[in-house]
Parts: sequence; C-alpha cells; structure tokens
Amino acid sequence: MTPTATYRLQLQPDFPFSAAGKAVPYLAALGVSHLHLSPVLEAVPGSRHGYDVVDHSLVRAELGGEVGLRQLSATAREYGLGLILDIVPNHMAAAPRHNRQLWEVLREGRTSPYARWFDIDWTAGGGKVLLPVLAGPLGDEIGRFETGPAQDCGAPVLRYGEQEFPLREGTAGLPLPELLDAQHYRLAWWRLARTELNYRRFFTISELIGVRVEHPEVFAATHAKILELLSDGVADGLRIDHPDGLAEPAAYLERLNEASGGRWTVVEKILTGSETLPAGWAVAGTTGYDALHRIDGLFTDPAGAADLLGRYRDFAGPPGDRGGYWTATVRRAAYRVVKHELVAETRWLTRLATEVCAQDPALRDHAPWALRAAVTELLVRVPVYRPYVTAGGPVTALAESALPAEAVRDAKAVFSVPEEARAVDVVRELALGRLGEGEAQTAFCARFAQTASALHAKSVEDTAFYRYVPLISATEVGGDPGMPAVAPEEFHAFCARLARDWPATGTVLTTHDTKRSADVRARIAVLSECPEQWSSLVAQVTRATSPAAPDPQLAWQAWQSAYGCADLPAQELATRLEPALLKAVREAGLFTSWTEPDPAYERAVSDFVAAGPGSDAGPAQALLRRFAAALGPQVRANVLGAALVQLTMPGVPDLYQGTEREYLALVDPDNRRPFREPDREADEKAAVTVAALGLRRERPELFGESGTYAPLSAHGPAAAHCLAFARSGEVVTAVTRLSLRLTEEGGWRGTVLTLPDEGPWHDLLAPGREFTGPAVDVSELFADRPVALLRRAVREGSADLG
Repeated sequence: MTPTATYRLQLQPDFPFSAAGKAVPYLAALGVSHLHLSPVLEAVPGSRHGYDVVDHSLVRAELGGEVGLRQLSATAREYGLGLILDIVPNHMAAAPRHNRQLWEVLREGRTSPYARWFDIDWTAGGGKVLLPVLAGPLGDEIGRFETGPAQDCGAPVLRYGEQEFPLREGTAGLPLPELLDAQHYRLAWWRLARTELNYRRFFTISELIGVRVEHPEVFAATHAKILELLSDGVADGLRIDHPDGLAEPAAYLERLNEASGGRWTVVEKILTGSETLPAGWAVAGTTGYDALHRIDGLFTDPAGAADLLGRYRDFAGPPGDRGGYWTATVRRAAYRVVKHELVAETRWLTRLATEVCAQDPALRDHAPWALRAAVTELLVRVPVYRPYVTAGGPVTALAESALPAEAVRDAKAVFSVPEEARAVDVVRELALGRLGEGEAQTAFCARFAQTASALHAKSVEDTAFYRYVPLISATEVGGDPGMPAVAPEEFHAFCARLARDWPATGTVLTTHDTKRSADVRARIAVLSECPEQWSSLVAQVTRATSPAAPDPQLAWQAWQSAYGCADLPAQELATRLEPALLKAVREAGLFTSWTEPDPAYERAVSDFVAAGPGSDAGPAQALLRRFAAALGPQVRANVLGAALVQLTMPGVPDLYQGTEREYLALVDPDNRRPFREPDREADEKAAVTVAALGLRRERPELFGESGTYAPLSAHGPAAAHCLAFARSGEVVTAVTRLSLRLTEEGGWRGTVLTLPDEGPWHDLLAPGREFTGPAVDVSELFADRPVALLRRAVREGSADLG
C-alpha cells in the first residue's frame, strides 16, 4: 500500500510506543495515512535516536518491546493508519557489552562465525580489532583495568570503567600486560581511531561499526524481525537509512524488495545538483531531500542572494578558501577531512591498491605514496556522494560521472612527474571496478565508494555548511549554497520527472537531520530579498552588543539564527540558540572542534550569545524583533507557500513531528525533542496542512501513480511571483514567491493565472470562495492569504469520482 502522506515520530525512552499510541487520534485527524517511526530495534540503552542498533532480532525494550509495537500498530489500524519503519542496514553500535555478535567476534577473533558480519580489516590490525575506547594513552590508563565476572552471565571479562570486554579462552589468569596482548582486540586511546582504526565505521563515528549486509546470511539475520513485522501486517513500508554506506546498494535494495514482497520503500539518498536516483534501484524513491532543495530554492531570490554574499564577505572578511567562496570552501573542507579524520580509511585503500599493483607486472612500479596521493586527490574531487558500480560489472554513465575526466586531470596536476601521475589512472580504474575481479579489486571498488560518501557528508554537510554562511537557509542537506535559488522552470521540470519516474517518492521539508526546520529556513530565505536592510541591521546589532562575537563570521550566522527563531520567547531562544551555535563552530573546525576544543573561544561564543542574539532585553534584541515584525507578511508567504507546495507536488509528503503548524527548531538535539500534541488552537499553517492532507486522502488517485502534473502559467507584470500547478486537472496549487520584491515592484498589477478550465473552482482554504476560469485575477486569488488550493467543482450531471 502506497501511503498518501506520512508523519515522522521520534521515538525515545521519553516517548515510547504507548505515547505514540495516545497521539494516534490526533494524527489520524490531520489526514496522514501512515505513522513514520524512527528505528524500533534494540539500541544502546538510553539512545535518543535509535540508530545505534545492538540487536536486530528484538524490538527495543525501552520503547515497549514487540508487544508495545504491535499494540501501537493495532491502535493505528483502528484509526485507518499504517506504520512505516526506519531501518539501519549499514551499521551497528560498536558496544561489545550490548552487541552479542561483536562480543563473540572479540572473544573468538576472525574464526568467529560472526566475523563476516563486520567490515574489519584484520590484516591492517595484525589479526586484532582496534577498539579506540580509552580516555588517554594506554600507559596512563592501564591502572583502570580490572578483571572479574560479567554483570549478566558471570563469565570472566576485562573491565574499563563501565565498559566490559570478553576474554579469549584460556587467558583469564594471565598478568594484565600479557592478558591485554593475548586478546583478539587492542584497546587504544580514542585519538588513534583517526589513523589506526581497522573497521569501517559510520562516517567518522567510531562508536558505529559497519555491517556487511552484502552477505546473504548477514542480510537474513539482520532483517528477519523487520520482515516478520511486514509479513504480519504490523508495518506497511520502510525507510532505509544511509544506503551510500552499503557495499552494493542496488543489490541490497533488490534483495530487500524481493524479501518484503515489494513493500513501499524509500532511501535516504542525498542527490547532488542534477544527479538523479539510479534508475534500476528497487525503491519508490528517496526520502525527499531533493524536493526540499527545490522547494526552498523557489523562495530564494537569486540576485539578492548574490548581493547578500558580497555583503557577508565585506562584514566577515573570510579568506576565499575558508568561507567566502563555496567551491573553495568545499575543497578545503574535503582536504581537511580526508587528511585528518579519514586517515585510516585512505590507508586501507592505499594498501588494497598496492596489493593489486603488486600482482600485475604492468602496475608494479607504482609507489605506495603515489597511490595514496592519487586516492586522496580523487576522493576530494568526487562531485557526488559516491559512484555506483561493482567490480567487474558494467560501468554506467552515472558511475563515470562520479569520477569525471576533469577530476582525473586536476588530480594528476599535483604530481611533478608525469609517470608518477599515472597512479591516478590506476586508482580511477580500480574505483570503477575495471581492473579485474580479485578480492582486493572488489574490496577497493566498494571501499572507495563508501569512503567517498563519508567524505562528502563530513566535508560538505558537517563542515562546509558551517563555514559558508552568507544565507544559512541554503546550507541544508541536499542543498547547494553556491546556487541557492531555484527558478520556477527548474522546479516544474523536477516535478514532471518525479511524476513520470518516481510518483511515489518521498518529499520532506523538515527531518530529524535538518539543520534548521522549514519554518526557520523560510524566514531566513526572506533575507535574500532584502540584503541591504539585513546588512544594515547586522551592523547596528553588532555595535549594540558587548561583548562582541569572537569572530564576525559567527556573528553573521548567529544573528540569522536568532532572526529565524525570533518568534520564540526570549528565554527559550537563548536556551536553544547557544548549543546550536556551539555545535556550529565545532563542526566548522576553524577555531575549535569536537576533538580539539578551545575552551576560551567557546566561552567567548557563550558570552556573546548571552549578551546579543540570545539576550532577553537590550537594544540589539529590540532592533532584531522590530526587523522581524516588519517582515511578518513575507515570512507568512514563504511558510505557507513551502508547506502547500510540498503537500501537493508529486510524491508522498512526510511531515516531521509538529510541523503541521508553526515549528521553529535548530539542529539536533533541538529538533529531536519528544513529540507533544498541540494544546492550542490550530494556526494558519495547520489549516493549510489539514486541507491538503484531507484532499490527498479523499482523492489519492489525483496525486498517485495515475495522476498528472502540469505547470500553470501566470501572465502580467508580476507573473514571476506566482508559482502554480495542477494535479490531474482537478486540483490547483498557487503560491506567492518573493513577496517582498513583489511589494517593492507595486504588487500584482493585473497579473492573471490561467486555470485548466472554467471550473468553477472552490478554494479549499476559504470555504465559500469560488473562482471561474480559465483566467483568474491573482490579486483576487490571493486577497485573503498568499496561497490558494483550488478544487474543480463537480459539473452538473457528472459524477464525483471521490
């Protein structure tokens, strides 16, 4: 069953299955067809997200266990709702005490039947798994070790603080130094993970270990419970987390589709620029970040964004490669990540490439240093998250485009000797799987792709997005801050392609991973329409704030964040803004970082936030709130417009918890607070949401695979400010874009919108209002609100198919 709309709930110990069950009546009344649940399998105790799975065979006890999940499903069914489950095939928590399979691998070594579960490079570790869990160097920490019986089974274990590790058989009585050396693992200082780690991890998070679901027995064991829940009717579909971490995403999705009986499934695939989802993937589409980028871009003014960039450079004065130019910012961030945080991964790739070259006389003289340089230079130039290819298999144009000719040319340019630069060609052919099908070749092909995706995510989403901040509404997952605006023609072409190729794909505006909620981004996007006024405001509040920000780049983004959340009570804004900004400066890694913090700089950040953007009084706060109030009508147009477009465009809209009405949230954990059913009357956004969802539920055929999408044209001096489209000739969505520019230009001035036919057309957002086409005066259409949702009335003598 394809959903008509889904509603994401973040389950956690403070919001278990029972709490979700109590919210079902309210959620059913909204008009969604399915609840979309964050991961439900057993996770590390206390986890607030559930992506750190420790047991695929159990539903998480802290959420209510399998009984609780089945009861939630039954309650949902009573109200006509189904469940969509979020699953994590790529990794598990590297927590031996809770992860039974990893425990056995650590106890028995590479001979364990579970050794094939995990992506471990045993050769690099000398037959041991490096566990970077110690707070300091081993010599400083050795006094904290002790042996004794395990808490749960009584078997002898090695303890370090609250952590427990299994002992290799026959080693329990050894003196401590010999005991440590006798294990199948090596306990090490956490800082060694950067260079010495020998298991694949999730991005750069050593607490998550890669799982090899490409092996059929591993797939079967890790998916049995989920498939059982699908088979029993407890759930109807799946969201697949991070498919780019898998060795063979296409093969995995094909196997899952067959095992699940073709259930509706979407993948959290981040598409870059004009990149499209591989046509052969057995899924309904993506989770919707590609739609998010297009929707946000509609409400961003291209000329104003360019002007804002210039003013940001003047104010913050960032060096060109640090945050003043997008392409340079990304490249510098990529070099930092690949040479600092992913050293272990590039070493692994270099060893594999060296092994392949050693086996072939024609390649034997490529020095390891040259291969390593080639790996590094090509990785930082992959323009998308990863290539999709299997060693020995066909190389598609999509895979070739991930390692384009210009990337090879530029990578070779760093070599001073042309013959040594040929190592780049070797690495590229290995990455595309065209140098044979041996074990090392196959491993390199998969590992290069997996490392490329980790590098892209860490360098772009988690570094460059926090360094390049002229307009922070554009620094969102799947976005392109260098080209933040999307023209209506581009948006219509995107929607037409979805309607044709991926009609049941997901669409989103806010998720548990977005850096700012849609409503915050909608507010900030208005700044692209008034760059001069914003620049002037920042200068004023800067003069009025003491102590000043420790650097002007932080000040610029801090005031944008505060403006985006200006509707929050002052005290609440301060409480939520400080941790978000501290996370931003740590991710940026310019003055402080997670692994090498600068306490003095971070104190200066906190002091500045308290005195300025997070203060509850003072001249700066008054200036900001007056500025925000003046842009209220434009914010309203963006918020309502983005919401209505997402709810009616091709695809299945996913609403994040609370976003059916005004929802102001910053980066996690701020956006992962437990769900609360509203205790106040619905606001205007909620009315738009209920009307659109109700229509989708009542007439699913208009929006589904059999439905059509058609752009509608406005004509007149302000035509560019009206975006409209029709669904199956029966429903029309019309929204106002760039409304501040519209006002400055003199309003609609006789602009008309051409509807599919004469109608009559009823406005579902304003009962009683009716329009007769085909031409409608836009100023009349938007007389009461900046958006309209029209439904063609049933003609006399015809049947209403609904």
